[in-house]
Amino acid sequence: MEQKLKDLQGEALAKIEQAEDLKSLNDVRVAYLGKKGPITEVLRGMGQLSAEERPKMGALANEVREVISKQIELKSEALEKAAVEKQLAEETIDVTLPGRPVKVGNHHPLTRIVEEIENFFIGMGYTIAEGPEVEKDYYNFEALNLPKGHPARDMQDSFYITEDILLRTHTSPVQARTMEKHEGKGPVKIICPGKVYRRDNDDATHSHQFMQIEGLVVDENITMGDLKGTLEVFAKKMFGAERQIRLRPSFFPFTEPSVEVDVSCFSCGGEGCNVCKKTGWIEMLGAGMVHPNVLQMAGFDSTKYTGFAFGIGAERIAMLKYGIDDIRHLYTNDTRFLKQFSVHE
Repeated sequence: MEQKLKDLQGEALAKIEQAEDLKSLNDVRVAYLGKKGPITEVLRGMGQLSAEERPKMGALANEVREVISKQIELKSEALEKAAVEKQLAEETIDVTLPGRPVKVGNHHPLTRIVEEIENFFIGMGYTIAEGPEVEKDYYNFEALNLPKGHPARDMQDSFYITEDILLRTHTSPVQARTMEKHEGKGPVKIICPGKVYRRDNDDATHSHQFMQIEGLVVDENITMGDLKGTLEVFAKKMFGAERQIRLRPSFFPFTEPSVEVDVSCFSCGGEGCNVCKKTGWIEMLGAGMVHPNVLQMAGFDSTKYTGFAFGIGAERIAMLKYGIDDIRHLYTNDTRFLKQFSVHE
């Protein structure tokens, strides 16, 4: 029995040495140290030994178990270390290889236009005012000289949530709220950028949601000349120093007089082309002098204060400036379209 245990130890150590991976090493462990292994079988035959031989054989069997277990542990550590070294060797990075280019994102053209307009007016002393997109009917219409039942409300087909709550159809409510906060004391000089919503069928030039940037100046002795001068400088900034503007009579319930503002065509220089529909002019925005009723409803003395307001469609400016022929391109997140607007421009 003693010789058999020593032979088993030799066999086990040889097979441990030959094991090439952790699976085969575990097979050796199960084969020699498992419940059905040969060492267990030898121990079951100890009942046939004399009382004097049993302790000696028991000690020897435990010693063989311990030697085999220790050798398996050492071999396991060696195999694990070899596996790590192999993995590191296979995953070695050649630092001399050129790196993969990192794609740099671009500013969205609409974001660029809004920021450019904001920076321009901030440079002229305007501040940025914001208001809720879910608005009260009072601020969206009534405070802007559009009482309930007024036919001009049909010009802005609205998304109503309740009878008195709706998604704002323009950013003019921010003007009404800001004037109200001033409690009849000027000056007020703000621009109001933000999303607006109208029930419109989406096509190449219309969207049910779009960006609007409205401007408002209220103070003593504000004239139409101040409005024209401001918008002329704005047009030159956005479309080139050679640009001119013209004012055409129009109607908006919250301004009187009201005008449509055109800019001389930057494509043909005013000679007439497809961009300007052969007229030499491109419609840019709507504007006018703040209606006395709007001033009075906001708490201003209309005999003392006057003001002008204008509304800029950010999408329209972006489409004109970048030659975009479909407003839907601005909202579909097509990377083929967006990557044309380099961040380095």
